[in-house]
Amino acid sequence: MYWSGAHTKHRLLYHLVWVPKYRKRVLTGKIAKRAQELLREACEVNEWGLEEMEVMEDHVHLLVQTKPRESVSYVVQILKGGSSKVLREEFPELEEFLWGDSFWQDGYFAESVGKKNESVIRKYIREQRQSSLPLSS
Repeated sequence: MYWSGAHTKHRLLYHLVWVPKYRKRVLTGKIAKRAQELLREACEVNEWGLEEMEVMEDHVHLLVQTKPRESVSYVVQILKGGSSKVLREEFPELEEFLWGDSFWQDGYFAESVGKKNESVIRKYIREQRQSSLPLSS
């Protein structure tokens, strides 16, 4: 969907992927559910369109629509920073696996998504869960 601004019409859609520190398989059960909630809330608060999301045991996929004034790095910083802080506070048992101040590994993958490849990316994100083992609670 195209969004409109005061003097703009835009569609800035990004496929974003990042991993927990040390690529630990900690995104399961309550932690995975909470991560989804936090990422969804961050998108709502910032008025970003969360088109698709899949939280896997060791990585996260998002398809997000943003506004022109917000850089991809800013969007990822908000998503990772806020969720990291809350997850570490609410799940202190993670300290055993993820020492330091961050839940997420430094860095991320980002690609812009055009109309022609949007359906392919959506399908890819949706099928992530099917191509892996079931999550434990």
